[in-house]
Amino acid sequence: MRWRPWQQLNSPALPFVNRFSRRRGPVAAGLKLRPRLSRLLAQENIQTPYQMRESQLVSHDDLAVCAIERTEYKARDAIHAAFFRGQMEPVWQGFFRGFKAWNKAEQSESEPDENVVNAAAEAFRYGHDLITAEETEQWLAARGLNLEDFTDYFARQYWAGATAEEPEPVDVDFPSASGDVHEAFVVDLILSGQLDQWTTELMWRLAAEAVDKQIADDAISTEQQIFFDRCKVKRDEISRWLSQIGRDQEWFEQMLRLEAAYRGQCEKLLNPQARKRELVLMRLPLTRFEAEVVEVESMDAAKEALFCIQEDGMSMQEVAAEARYPYRLVVFLRQEVPPDLEQKFLSVGVGEILGPFARGDGFELYRITQKQEPDGDDPEVQQQIDQRLRERYFSDLVSKHVESRLPSTASGQ
Repeated sequence: MRWRPWQQLNSPALPFVNRFSRRRGPVAAGLKLRPRLSRLLAQENIQTPYQMRESQLVSHDDLAVCAIERTEYKARDAIHAAFFRGQMEPVWQGFFRGFKAWNKAEQSESEPDENVVNAAAEAFRYGHDLITAEETEQWLAARGLNLEDFTDYFARQYWAGATAEEPEPVDVDFPSASGDVHEAFVVDLILSGQLDQWTTELMWRLAAEAVDKQIADDAISTEQQIFFDRCKVKRDEISRWLSQIGRDQEWFEQMLRLEAAYRGQCEKLLNPQARKRELVLMRLPLTRFEAEVVEVESMDAAKEALFCIQEDGMSMQEVAAEARYPYRLVVFLRQEVPPDLEQKFLSVGVGEILGPFARGDGFELYRITQKQEPDGDDPEVQQQIDQRLRERYFSDLVSKHVESRLPSTASGQ
């Protein structure tokens, strides 16, 4: 399980600061987003025609993502490689539930809360430093998208989270979905950043194969058995499995070689000595904090709460309960602390109070309840260390052997 920024104990993640408090006006430079929910017609199993725009000359699947030597890889290659690795299912289920909710809203001619959708789109643009409408359109065009793709994506996100009902089971899997639904899926992968991640993972494996041309037959056999066990596919069913996604035996054998090469490089890289050295370098970033947090509405209220705690001997929880302030327990890493607050958190002792810190329209007080340096035997710490080692090693390897065709590529796993 990954560390999550400001993770609240036994509850959803708690953001520390309002990342988007630096406002630039309502949807900067006139890029007003108005979700359209009038295109899809309901059909059984959500097999709805995702109408192609006249300006969309090629499928989103054909977006070039990387190249090695004279071979170019497209979005479909990164997606199918992730499907081969068994990474598709949770992503597909999340997408399809949102797609069904979006389609259901279409049937009932329901309209989303435009303010909510616009706010989500605005947050996306701020996160990608897209200030003007022109910059946004250029960013989208570089990825084979347009503003309608952009708007529809946030409409799907809205309807996915708009219902309080128990999620319905996903009754259409990735291979059997219609091409039109598949197009919507690729749009979501691009805008969510998932395609960047899967592309990075493909590039790492291509780079690994580039430096390990002589892959042992037993390594490939091992990967084949891992695939059969992971995907619950029998040996005599592989042709049918491949035909579902439009692939052949040659592609399957390439995937096995890529995985074998990647695993071989990782086994050399992730050794006890390298992990120990990395732990020393990551001691401060991986220092773990647990804290009580009380949210108040003003600086005066924060001072009053501090007085009650420091002078009257009340606990944070008692102050919160008496004044009906939100109270939370949070856990986070030093590397997730905003840079301007790092020194304060590093110098604080257990039991001491930090703040008040401005957050949104109010303020927060923190009391540190635990401060712990990373333990090399902790599985989560090991995961962080291994990820850092892989990122550094394979980023260097990719720079020598693989060309990225995407404007930006996120870290893989």
